[in-house]
Amino acid sequence: MSSLSIDGKCDAAFADVREVFARNFADGLELGARVAVVLDGVVVVDLWGGYADPGRGVPWSASTLVNVWSSTKGVVALAAHLLADRGLLDLDAPVARYWPEFAAGGKAELPVRYLLNHRAGLAGLPEPFSAEELYDWGAMTSRLAAAEPLWEPGTVSGYHAMTYGHLVGEVIRRISGRTVGEFIRDELAGPLDADFHIGLAPAEDGRVATLVQAPPPPGSELEELFAKLSPIALAALAGPGAGPEIANTPQWRRAEIPAANGHATALALAQLYGAYAGRSAVLSARQADLARQGQGRCLDLVIGAPLGRESEFGLGVILSGEEGNYGPNPRAFGFDGYGGSFGMCDPEAGMSMGYTMNVMGHHVLNDPRKTGLIDAVYAAL
Repeated sequence: MSSLSIDGKCDAAFADVREVFARNFADGLELGARVAVVLDGVVVVDLWGGYADPGRGVPWSASTLVNVWSSTKGVVALAAHLLADRGLLDLDAPVARYWPEFAAGGKAELPVRYLLNHRAGLAGLPEPFSAEELYDWGAMTSRLAAAEPLWEPGTVSGYHAMTYGHLVGEVIRRISGRTVGEFIRDELAGPLDADFHIGLAPAEDGRVATLVQAPPPPGSELEELFAKLSPIALAALAGPGAGPEIANTPQWRRAEIPAANGHATALALAQLYGAYAGRSAVLSARQADLARQGQGRCLDLVIGAPLGRESEFGLGVILSGEEGNYGPNPRAFGFDGYGGSFGMCDPEAGMSMGYTMNVMGHHVLNDPRKTGLIDAVYAAL
């Protein structure tokens, strides 16, 4: 541990957060990582350390970006709530009001809220899609518009792992006239000074950390999940294999894949998820509270049923709930990214938090690095 340099800032009251963060490196769980905590609008923790590359030649810095996988989803939902807050989007209106082609396949009355709470029945497509289709916005949205739901919409959630961003993002595009990446840049990341990107410019490549996959432990959660997938879950996860091999490519970085390819710093996640506290000019308190209204506990068809674990979505976020996914407040919420990253918000505590790393773990939710850091933050609070 003595040879590890941890940079950044940490208020004295949060010294244990620094200790947990450093211990993750000492225990061999990290290559490079960053954690940030914002409390009542003040950055009280912003720490980083390690390396952005497996060769350990590029130190992790304050400007290092990394692909944050599904931590992107909560930011996309924030963009939808921003439109709703401005009276431009009715979450109870049919998606087809904004996207007429979506009415095909018996979806004429399917409401926007079902896109946000993963109950649209469109977690996958009848036939697998290729990486080339995933990168082609028109191809993906056309196939989703034409598709029939895989189950009765509204009855139960089924995690829309790769389709979520195209579904919500196309509604954003139809209303705003901008792609979801452009809209978030102009209306959220820019005003909040958050270093967050969907559709990364080539000029930013030099700042991006290389993702690596940790060796799978025997009987890991992901291994258990994939061993028990139902046909619906298989459809949800039947696209091009997600992992470092695809995420480290220029094609992945350039595309807009709003379910999975946000590139961000931990501080940016803390800033953006902090907008859900309803204490900034970005989102009203009323709309922020609406985002965390529970949509019903259930065994999610994709990530819950195979493992026998109930959970609950809000409108675009995962609720902490009785499991304590985001600390002891059941009404706190956030979103985990594949491999371990996360963003979260606890409006009652006035706290938001982000964590990014380049060693991808093997937990479906609640990577131990995440839970240790969150526990240390709440102990300080």
